[in-house]
Amino acid sequence: MPRQTTSTLLMISPVGFRMNEQTAVNNYYQKVLDGLSPEKVNEAAIQEFDRFVSVLESKGISVISIQDTANPDTPDSIFPNNWVSFHHDGRVALYPMFAENRRLERREDIFDDLKNHYGFEINEIIDFTEFEDHNKYLEGTGSMILDRYNRIAYAAISERTDRRAFELFCEVFDYVGVVFEAFQSVGDERKLIYHTNVMMCIANHFAIVCLDAIDDAEEREMVSQTIRDSGKEIISISEEQTQRFAGNMLEVANSEGKSYLVMSTSAFEALNTEQKERIEKHSEIIHSSLDTIEACGGGSARCMMAEVFLPKI
Repeated sequence: MPRQTTSTLLMISPVGFRMNEQTAVNNYYQKVLDGLSPEKVNEAAIQEFDRFVSVLESKGISVISIQDTANPDTPDSIFPNNWVSFHHDGRVALYPMFAENRRLERREDIFDDLKNHYGFEINEIIDFTEFEDHNKYLEGTGSMILDRYNRIAYAAISERTDRRAFELFCEVFDYVGVVFEAFQSVGDERKLIYHTNVMMCIANHFAIVCLDAIDDAEEREMVSQTIRDSGKEIISISEEQTQRFAGNMLEVANSEGKSYLVMSTSAFEALNTEQKERIEKHSEIIHSSLDTIEACGGGSARCMMAEVFLPKI
Protein backbone atom coordinates (compact mmCIF):
# COMPACT_ATOMS: atom_id res chain seq x y z
CA MET A 1 0.00 0.00 0.00
CA PRO A 2 1.24 3.54 -0.70
CA ARG A 3 2.27 5.54 2.35
CA GLN A 4 1.30 9.15 2.98
CA THR A 5 4.68 10.11 4.43
CA THR A 6 8.27 9.39 3.50
CA SER A 7 11.54 9.69 5.40
CA THR A 8 13.55 10.62 2.28
CA LEU A 9 13.47 14.05 0.65
CA LEU A 10 15.15 15.39 -2.48
CA MET A 11 16.23 19.03 -2.15
CA ILE A 12 18.16 21.31 -4.51
CA SER A 13 20.78 23.70 -3.12
CA PRO A 14 20.56 27.01 -5.02
CA VAL A 15 23.25 28.67 -7.12
CA GLY A 16 21.44 31.62 -8.73
CA PHE A 17 18.35 32.07 -6.57
CA ARG A 18 16.51 35.37 -7.05
CA MET A 19 13.01 36.64 -7.69
CA ASN A 20 11.99 35.00 -10.96
CA GLU A 21 10.44 37.61 -13.22
CA GLN A 22 8.75 34.90 -15.29
CA THR A 23 6.75 33.54 -12.35
CA ALA A 24 5.94 36.87 -10.67
CA VAL A 25 3.18 37.54 -13.23
CA ASN A 26 0.78 35.20 -11.39
CA ASN A 27 2.53 34.41 -8.08
CA TYR A 28 1.32 37.24 -5.87
CA TYR A 29 3.38 36.00 -2.92
CA GLN A 30 6.63 37.15 -4.52
CA LYS A 31 8.23 40.44 -3.43
CA VAL A 32 11.22 42.54 -4.37
CA LEU A 33 13.67 42.93 -1.48
CA ASP A 34 15.00 46.49 -1.80
CA GLY A 35 18.66 47.08 -1.11
CA LEU A 36 19.76 43.48 -1.66
CA SER A 37 21.88 42.60 -4.68
CA PRO A 38 21.20 39.32 -6.50
CA GLU A 39 24.40 37.95 -4.97
CA LYS A 40 23.23 38.82 -1.45
CA VAL A 41 19.80 37.30 -2.10
CA ASN A 42 21.38 34.04 -3.25
CA GLU A 43 23.78 34.06 -0.31
CA ALA A 44 20.89 34.47 2.13
CA ALA A 45 18.94 31.71 0.37
CA ILE A 46 21.89 29.30 0.65
CA GLN A 47 22.15 30.02 4.38
CA GLU A 48 18.42 29.41 4.86
CA PHE A 49 18.61 26.23 2.77
CA ASP A 50 21.55 24.84 4.77
CA ARG A 51 19.88 25.60 8.12
CA PHE A 52 16.65 23.99 6.93
CA VAL A 53 18.46 20.81 5.85
CA SER A 54 20.25 20.68 9.21
CA VAL A 55 16.94 20.94 11.08
CA LEU A 56 15.50 18.07 9.05
CA GLU A 57 18.54 15.85 9.43
CA SER A 58 18.70 16.51 13.17
CA LYS A 59 15.33 14.72 13.43
CA GLY A 60 16.52 11.66 11.51
CA ILE A 61 14.98 12.66 8.17
CA SER A 62 17.10 11.68 5.18
CA VAL A 63 17.84 14.58 2.81
CA ILE A 64 19.37 13.97 -0.62
CA SER A 65 20.83 17.41 -1.33
CA ILE A 66 21.71 18.06 -4.96
CA GLN A 67 23.75 21.10 -5.96
CA ASP A 68 22.21 23.26 -8.67
CA THR A 69 24.35 24.32 -11.62
CA ALA A 70 25.08 27.90 -12.68
CA ASN A 71 24.25 27.07 -16.29
CA PRO A 72 21.45 27.01 -17.32
CA ASP A 73 19.99 29.89 -15.31
CA THR A 74 17.32 28.42 -13.00
CA PRO A 75 16.39 30.93 -10.26
CA ASP A 76 13.62 28.69 -8.85
CA SER A 77 15.52 25.39 -8.78
CA ILE A 78 15.15 25.38 -4.99
CA PHE A 79 11.52 24.24 -5.56
CA PRO A 80 11.92 20.77 -7.18
CA ASN A 81 8.48 19.46 -6.22
CA ASN A 82 7.02 21.40 -9.15
CA TRP A 83 8.81 19.48 -11.90
CA VAL A 84 9.02 15.94 -10.52
CA SER A 85 7.30 13.44 -8.23
CA PHE A 86 8.49 9.99 -7.14
CA HIS A 87 6.02 7.18 -6.48
CA HIS A 88 5.94 3.95 -4.48
CA ASP A 89 5.67 1.72 -7.56
CA GLY A 90 8.93 3.00 -9.02
CA ARG A 91 7.36 5.48 -11.41
CA VAL A 92 8.53 9.07 -11.80
CA ALA A 93 6.39 11.88 -13.20
CA LEU A 94 7.71 14.91 -15.08
CA TYR A 95 5.45 17.96 -15.19
CA PRO A 96 4.69 20.82 -17.60
CA MET A 97 5.87 24.16 -16.23
CA PHE A 98 4.43 27.64 -16.82
CA ALA A 99 7.72 29.58 -16.83
CA GLU A 100 10.14 28.74 -19.63
CA ASN A 101 13.19 29.11 -17.39
CA ARG A 102 11.67 26.67 -14.89
CA ARG A 103 11.51 23.96 -17.56
CA LEU A 104 15.30 23.96 -17.50
CA GLU A 105 15.19 22.61 -13.92
CA ARG A 106 14.29 19.11 -15.16
CA ARG A 107 17.48 17.05 -14.79
CA GLU A 108 17.61 13.39 -15.66
CA ASP A 109 21.11 13.14 -14.16
CA ILE A 110 19.36 13.34 -10.78
CA PHE A 111 17.58 10.09 -11.61
CA ASP A 112 20.95 8.45 -12.28
CA ASP A 113 22.15 9.61 -8.87
CA LEU A 114 19.06 8.21 -7.17
CA LYS A 115 19.64 4.84 -8.81
CA ASN A 116 23.42 4.55 -8.77
CA HIS A 117 24.34 6.33 -5.55
CA TYR A 118 21.25 5.92 -3.37
CA GLY A 119 19.93 2.54 -4.52
CA PHE A 120 16.43 3.59 -5.57
CA GLU A 121 14.52 1.76 -8.27
CA ILE A 122 13.04 3.71 -11.18
CA ASN A 123 10.86 1.56 -13.41
CA GLU A 124 9.26 4.14 -15.67
CA ILE A 125 9.26 7.88 -16.33
CA ILE A 126 5.84 9.32 -17.15
CA ASP A 127 6.30 12.54 -19.10
CA PHE A 128 3.45 15.04 -19.05
CA THR A 129 5.54 17.89 -20.46
CA GLU A 130 3.88 17.76 -23.90
CA PHE A 131 1.15 19.93 -22.38
CA GLU A 132 3.61 22.83 -22.57
CA ASP A 133 3.19 22.75 -26.37
CA HIS A 134 -0.48 23.65 -25.80
CA ASN A 135 0.17 26.26 -23.07
CA LYS A 136 -1.27 23.96 -20.42
CA TYR A 137 0.50 23.30 -17.14
CA LEU A 138 0.47 21.07 -14.08
CA GLU A 139 3.23 21.93 -11.64
CA GLY A 140 3.60 18.72 -9.68
CA THR A 141 2.78 18.64 -6.00
CA GLY A 142 2.50 22.40 -6.05
CA SER A 143 -0.55 22.11 -8.30
CA MET A 144 -1.85 18.95 -6.63
CA ILE A 145 -2.16 17.79 -3.04
CA LEU A 146 -1.99 14.00 -2.93
CA ASP A 147 -3.74 11.85 -0.37
CA ARG A 148 -1.58 8.91 -1.36
CA TYR A 149 -3.17 6.37 0.98
CA ASN A 150 -6.78 7.12 -0.02
CA ARG A 151 -5.85 7.81 -3.68
CA ILE A 152 -7.44 11.28 -3.69
CA ALA A 153 -5.82 14.24 -5.47
CA TYR A 154 -6.92 17.82 -4.75
CA ALA A 155 -6.31 20.59 -7.29
CA ALA A 156 -7.18 24.28 -7.27
CA ILE A 157 -7.47 25.15 -10.97
CA SER A 158 -5.36 28.12 -12.07
CA GLU A 159 -3.15 29.27 -14.91
CA ARG A 160 -0.58 26.80 -13.65
CA THR A 161 -2.97 23.92 -12.92
CA ASP A 162 -4.84 22.76 -16.00
CA ARG A 163 -7.92 20.61 -15.52
CA ARG A 164 -7.22 18.25 -18.42
CA ALA A 165 -3.60 17.72 -17.40
CA PHE A 166 -4.76 17.02 -13.85
CA GLU A 167 -7.37 14.54 -15.07
CA LEU A 168 -4.73 12.71 -17.11
CA PHE A 169 -2.43 12.49 -14.08
CA CYS A 170 -5.29 11.02 -12.03
CA GLU A 171 -6.05 8.50 -14.76
CA VAL A 172 -2.43 7.38 -15.15
CA PHE A 173 -1.63 7.24 -11.43
CA ASP A 174 -5.05 5.96 -10.26
CA TYR A 175 -6.29 8.92 -8.21
CA VAL A 176 -9.79 10.31 -7.77
CA GLY A 177 -9.58 14.01 -8.60
CA VAL A 178 -11.18 16.77 -6.52
CA VAL A 179 -11.23 20.02 -8.49
CA PHE A 180 -12.09 23.50 -7.22
CA GLU A 181 -11.00 27.14 -7.43
CA ALA A 182 -9.16 28.96 -4.64
CA PHE A 183 -8.66 32.71 -4.45
CA GLN A 184 -6.64 35.34 -2.64
CA SER A 185 -7.24 39.06 -2.32
CA VAL A 186 -4.85 41.16 -4.39
CA GLY A 187 -5.79 44.79 -3.85
CA ASP A 188 -9.51 44.98 -4.48
CA GLU A 189 -9.59 41.84 -6.64
CA ARG A 190 -10.02 38.15 -5.96
CA LYS A 191 -7.40 36.31 -7.99
CA LEU A 192 -6.76 32.60 -8.37
CA ILE A 193 -4.14 31.14 -6.06
CA TYR A 194 -1.31 29.92 -8.29
CA HIS A 195 -0.58 26.66 -6.43
CA THR A 196 -2.86 24.47 -4.34
CA ASN A 197 -0.08 23.75 -1.84
CA VAL A 198 -0.05 27.30 -0.47
CA MET A 199 -3.59 26.84 0.90
CA MET A 200 -3.77 23.12 1.67
CA CYS A 201 -1.78 20.31 3.27
CA ILE A 202 -2.84 16.66 3.65
CA ALA A 203 -1.29 14.58 6.43
CA ASN A 204 -1.99 11.08 7.70
CA HIS A 205 -4.68 12.02 10.20
CA PHE A 206 -5.48 15.66 9.48
CA ALA A 207 -5.72 18.28 6.76
CA ILE A 208 -4.77 21.93 7.00
CA VAL A 209 -6.82 23.99 4.58
CA CYS A 210 -7.87 27.58 4.01
CA LEU A 211 -11.55 26.99 3.31
CA ASP A 212 -12.13 30.76 3.13
CA ALA A 213 -10.09 30.79 -0.08
CA ILE A 214 -12.75 28.64 -1.80
CA ASP A 215 -15.32 31.29 -2.65
CA ASP A 216 -17.92 28.95 -4.13
CA ALA A 217 -20.00 27.51 -1.27
CA GLU A 218 -20.72 24.21 -3.03
CA GLU A 219 -17.07 23.65 -3.86
CA ARG A 220 -16.07 24.55 -0.31
CA GLU A 221 -18.50 22.00 1.11
CA MET A 222 -17.40 19.38 -1.42
CA VAL A 223 -13.74 19.75 -0.41
CA SER A 224 -14.63 19.69 3.30
CA GLN A 225 -16.83 16.62 2.95
CA THR A 226 -14.23 14.74 0.93
CA ILE A 227 -11.60 15.39 3.61
CA ARG A 228 -13.97 14.33 6.39
CA ASP A 229 -15.04 11.20 4.50
CA SER A 230 -11.37 10.20 4.18
CA GLY A 231 -11.19 10.13 7.97
CA LYS A 232 -9.09 13.24 8.49
CA GLU A 233 -9.55 16.04 10.97
CA ILE A 234 -9.84 19.49 9.34
CA ILE A 235 -7.69 22.25 10.82
CA SER A 236 -8.80 25.49 9.18
CA ILE A 237 -6.46 28.41 8.59
CA SER A 238 -7.35 31.96 7.60
CA GLU A 239 -6.43 33.82 4.43
CA GLU A 240 -4.10 36.00 6.50
CA GLN A 241 -2.32 32.89 7.79
CA THR A 242 -2.12 31.56 4.24
CA GLN A 243 -0.31 34.75 3.22
CA ARG A 244 2.37 33.76 5.75
CA PHE A 245 2.62 30.27 4.19
CA ALA A 246 0.69 28.49 6.94
CA GLY A 247 -0.76 26.18 4.27
CA ASN A 248 2.60 25.34 2.72
CA MET A 249 3.53 22.44 4.99
CA LEU A 250 4.49 18.79 4.59
CA GLU A 251 4.21 15.83 6.93
CA VAL A 252 7.28 13.61 6.86
CA ALA A 253 8.59 10.74 8.98
CA ASN A 254 12.04 9.90 10.26
CA SER A 255 13.77 6.55 9.88
CA GLU A 256 12.00 5.28 13.01
CA GLY A 257 8.56 6.28 11.76
CA LYS A 258 8.06 9.35 14.00
CA SER A 259 5.84 11.95 12.34
CA TYR A 260 6.81 15.60 11.83
CA LEU A 261 4.96 18.49 10.25
CA VAL A 262 7.52 20.67 8.48
CA MET A 263 6.95 24.39 7.94
CA SER A 264 8.72 27.73 7.90
CA THR A 265 9.12 29.86 11.00
CA SER A 266 6.80 32.42 9.42
CA ALA A 267 4.10 29.75 9.11
CA PHE A 268 4.71 28.54 12.66
CA GLU A 269 4.39 32.04 14.10
CA ALA A 270 1.19 32.61 12.11
CA LEU A 271 -0.55 29.66 13.79
CA ASN A 272 -2.49 30.21 16.99
CA THR A 273 -2.12 28.07 20.11
CA GLU A 274 -5.20 25.95 19.40
CA GLN A 275 -4.05 25.12 15.87
CA LYS A 276 -0.60 24.12 17.10
CA GLU A 277 -2.08 21.91 19.81
CA ARG A 278 -4.37 20.17 17.31
CA ILE A 279 -1.45 19.52 14.97
CA GLU A 280 0.79 18.23 17.72
CA LYS A 281 -1.78 15.60 18.72
CA HIS A 282 -0.58 13.87 15.55
CA SER A 283 2.81 15.29 14.51
CA GLU A 284 5.68 17.15 16.10
CA ILE A 285 6.14 20.57 14.49
CA ILE A 286 9.56 21.51 13.14
CA HIS A 287 10.30 24.82 11.46
CA SER A 288 13.12 26.93 10.10
CA SER A 289 13.37 30.54 8.94
CA LEU A 290 12.93 30.88 5.16
CA ASP A 291 12.23 34.61 4.97
CA THR A 292 14.35 35.38 1.90
CA ILE A 293 13.21 32.31 -0.01
CA GLU A 294 9.56 33.04 0.77
CA ALA A 295 9.79 36.70 -0.22
CA CYS A 296 11.70 36.33 -3.47
CA GLY A 297 10.50 32.88 -4.50
CA GLY A 298 6.88 33.07 -3.40
CA GLY A 299 7.14 29.53 -2.06
CA SER A 300 8.03 28.01 1.29
CA ALA A 301 9.00 24.81 3.08
CA ARG A 302 6.75 22.36 1.28
CA CYS A 303 7.86 23.62 -2.15
CA MET A 304 11.49 22.88 -1.29
CA MET A 305 10.93 19.17 -0.59
CA ALA A 306 10.35 16.56 -3.28
CA GLU A 307 9.25 13.38 -1.50
CA VAL A 308 11.03 10.19 -2.53
CA PHE A 309 8.70 7.17 -2.29
CA LEU A 310 10.67 5.00 -4.73
CA PRO A 311 11.36 1.38 -3.73
CA LYS A 312 14.91 0.32 -3.02
CA ILE A 313 16.69 -1.87 -5.54
